[in-house]
Amino acid sequence: MMTWLLLAAGLVLLIVGADLLVKGAARLAASFGIPTLVIGLTVVAFGTSAPELAVSVKAAFAGEAELAIANVVGSNIANILLILGASAVILPLAISRQLIRQDVPIMVALSALVMWLVQDGSLDKIEAAVLAVGLLAYTWFLFWQGKKQGVECIDEEVEEMLHQPHPAWQSALFVVAGLALLVYGSGLLVDSAVQLASAWGVSEAVIGLTIVAVGTSMPEMVTSIVAAIKGERDIAVGNVVGSNIFNILCVLGLSGLASPMPLLAGEQLAGIDIPVMVAVAALCVPLFFVGAVLHRIEGAMFLVLYVAYTWYLVAVALQKPYLAQLQDGILYGLVPLVIAYVLVSLAWDFRKKRQSA
Repeated sequence: MMTWLLLAAGLVLLIVGADLLVKGAARLAASFGIPTLVIGLTVVAFGTSAPELAVSVKAAFAGEAELAIANVVGSNIANILLILGASAVILPLAISRQLIRQDVPIMVALSALVMWLVQDGSLDKIEAAVLAVGLLAYTWFLFWQGKKQGVECIDEEVEEMLHQPHPAWQSALFVVAGLALLVYGSGLLVDSAVQLASAWGVSEAVIGLTIVAVGTSMPEMVTSIVAAIKGERDIAVGNVVGSNIFNILCVLGLSGLASPMPLLAGEQLAGIDIPVMVAVAALCVPLFFVGAVLHRIEGAMFLVLYVAYTWYLVAVALQKPYLAQLQDGILYGLVPLVIAYVLVSLAWDFRKKRQSA
């Protein structure tokens, strides 16, 4: 019970710390005359990945190098299947043209790049540096694109944050307090995750893919679900896709550079979980393309896929006797149904477009 309480406390500290860090850094940047566009593309974007980054860096320094990658992989899977699924069930989600043409393909390509980089079972400093350079390039591209399109502000969140002036000392205090909470919270979370893994007889990667991943994705979950409830349906999707891109480039890149050892990807992580991350990202391409809407039935399908994936992870970790039947049910039952649904949806959309032409 105490371990669970410490884990929950770690999650709360991470979420509060990330919020304080983003607010303090955004207001400090504004006080130095930095444009709102730059603040939105850097401070706010990095802030959404702050919990994952803190946990992955702490895990790497604690010698739990596999937990660092598992946290990112699990978060990206949960972001799409759990968060987008739940948001779409609440209200069908609109998909912007930019997401379909630009951001989703980037997310798929980066997911595939991670799968290729860790095929040898690790992510070394050179490979992490490639991702970190990609982070700089992607951030510069977003800034250039925003300036070209004449965008003055990324979203209402940034405007709201900067609406009222705050003294510099208060903003600096927010930054220091946020960093302190992130460091302390990540320590509690990683230590609790390792203790749970030992108590249950499973690997730290399994805990990272499930409990830790969902916990560090809580800010994205709250943002997306609130956006869906408020009718801001495109924000819900853009938040998830942007978070997944930053998780790969920022969290894996920076934690890999900061880690004293290569980040590890065990046999299951490299052979099953990362390919699942790639497949889930790729699934977004046809579903987002059809009608530029993620419908309730597709949201429900995402949730079913997430339950099946989590169930499979637990069954493998605990060596349940029904594992073979569960695996067959997913591979020969659920997956073909999803593929059939995608193909029928594409054919129906193609037919509608031909009739309206």
